[in-house]
Formats: sequence, C-alpha cells, structure tokens
Amino acid sequence: MREMRHTAITLAVASTLGLSACSGLGDRDQKMLSGAAIGAGVGVVGTAVTGGCISCGAVIGGVVGTGAGYILHENEERRK
Repeated sequence: MREMRHTAITLAVASTLGLSACSGLGDRDQKMLSGAAIGAGVGVVGTAVTGGCISCGAVIGGVVGTGAGYILHENEERRK
C-alpha cells in the first residue's frame, strides 16, 4: 500500500511538470489546463492518502479543475 501511494504521488508530480511545459496557448486554455493538472494531482494524492480509487480521484479532480479554470477565466473577462 505504501508503495502505491509513493507511485501515485510521483505520477502526479511528473504529469503536472509535463503539462507545465505547454506554451502558445490562449489565456483560457492555460487556465483550464492548469486547473486540470492541479485538480488531477490533488485528486490522486487525496485518494492515495484515504485509500480510495486513485484513477477515479484523478479523473474527478481533473474535471473539477478544468471547470474551475474555465470559470476563473470567464470571471476575469467579465471584470474587464
């Protein structure tokens, strides 16, 4: 079990660093991609710590993070 947690955390960090190299994206796309990466990482770590389904946590966290990034972008656009 401990090895699985270590692997999950390593994969979350590696995928977040890999996605951070994307450039040439619009502001909305960057916010959504960042949200997805952060959400997936939090989902993986959270489910690894609690003993839940790691892939489910990654998917749900990624979806929630993508939505949060989109909402953040839209709120900033309305304020301009």
